[in-house]
Amino acid sequence: MEHVRLGRTGLKVSRVCLGTMTFGLQCDEPTSRAILDRAAGGGVSFLDTADVYPLGGTLQDVGRTEEILGRWLDGRRHQFVLASKCFFPMGEQPWEQGSSRRHILDGVDASLRRLRTDFIDLYQLHAPDPDTPIDETLAALDTLVQNGKVRYIGCSNFPAWQLARALGRSEVLGVARFDSVQPRYNLLFREFERELFPLCAAEGVGVIPFNPIAGGMLSGKHDRRSAPTEGTRFTLGGAASLYQRRYWKDDVFDTVDALQQVARDAAIPLPTLAVAWVLDNPVITSAIVGASRPEQLDATMAAVDVHLDDALRTRLDELTRHFRWGDSDR
Repeated sequence: MEHVRLGRTGLKVSRVCLGTMTFGLQCDEPTSRAILDRAAGGGVSFLDTADVYPLGGTLQDVGRTEEILGRWLDGRRHQFVLASKCFFPMGEQPWEQGSSRRHILDGVDASLRRLRTDFIDLYQLHAPDPDTPIDETLAALDTLVQNGKVRYIGCSNFPAWQLARALGRSEVLGVARFDSVQPRYNLLFREFERELFPLCAAEGVGVIPFNPIAGGMLSGKHDRRSAPTEGTRFTLGGAASLYQRRYWKDDVFDTVDALQQVARDAAIPLPTLAVAWVLDNPVITSAIVGASRPEQLDATMAAVDVHLDDALRTRLDELTRHFRWGDSDR
């Protein structure tokens, strides 16, 4: 497994990162541990989680994923780069969410307890917070870095303008800056190529995209003629409607059908090809892959050994170029 620098930092991370949002709801703990074992056996040393996981759960479920991960990491924490996130509600009180100083300081301590560690390598804001000044948020994150609870900071789901403003304010304030961003990115969603990725390339911000196989849509296993398969992200809790809005569309199915033929022609499994295409973009640091069964990782981890030739790259680009534009632009 290749390791590369995270943005402009000296931290090296594996080119494939294991996402854990399925742990504790879609996957029970034994299955989650088996997935972690499979990833570690394949050389994955970069793990991403969030305080609010598992995806699709309720307030009673939040934190369960970090607890599972913490138990698995016990005794081998030094072997992994660990990333987590905060922002979404962790309780019923209005201050138990967002990016206020209070929530960030409370949130990191709770995550550290669940993860059974005294530091988090990469601590990320899970989403922008319109109710908290970015200066307050950055100062709180800088406090975590200065106190050694966090090594680096990043953000997730930030559009280019908000990331650019945060970088500028960090420079003015003389505090820690975002060294990574975690956007959604795959063959079926390419909008961030337009503004966010050029910004990251110019500013040395690492890009660690989630959803490289579009929540399983790029596995080719879904059939538009029937309802979504039970137990997948298209049927679980609050995540179901989100994923159906994103991908359960005729134009997406049409594109997946075409991509399956490309994969067959190239003799590469479609999930492998999809992740390889993400990693082929020079701005990408590491692709976050998830799984609900250990064997699913074999195809996605194999992507690090796939190199796209010009003809294959061009064919994939032509089939999916329209996904570079938002719905309002089409």
